[in-house]
Amino acid sequence: MLDLGAAPGGWLQAARQAVGAAGYVLGVDTQPIKPVPSDNVVTIVGDITQLETVEQIKCKAGNFDVVLSDLAPNVSGVWEVDHARQIELARCAVKLGSQLLRPSGNMLVKVFQGSEAKSFESEMRGLFRGFRIVKPPASRPESAELYFLGLGFLRDHPETTKDRL
Repeated sequence: MLDLGAAPGGWLQAARQAVGAAGYVLGVDTQPIKPVPSDNVVTIVGDITQLETVEQIKCKAGNFDVVLSDLAPNVSGVWEVDHARQIELARCAVKLGSQLLRPSGNMLVKVFQGSEAKSFESEMRGLFRGFRIVKPPASRPESAELYFLGLGFLRDHPETTKDRL
């Protein structure tokens, strides 16, 4: 399992439980990540928008069954700017996920609601057999964050090779 935006480490702990002792979890964030006491959880401090970090990720693991993206920008307080930055991070996560997900793999991506969410939803939908929008109970009702869940990655879909994601 690949966890993008892993700091401070909450999703990593849940991912570790989900994969069990035989699985593997790789957490990536620009901030230091609280260590998870387990041999099968590895972390990288890096920015997935940078080629160096992408190469580090590829060196640490082959393909993943699941990619989680809880990426969020440093918020400026200007909603349109924050939303655009977050959607760009979500696109980077899906682009990376498209390179690293196994066929039929699943992906969960945090998205801020706003003007670009619908077009991103359409792009992501085309990469998976199934698609859902999820608002976890732990998310505050007034929060503008949603999670897009792609189920059954279509590895050979033409969208996976386009530069727009």
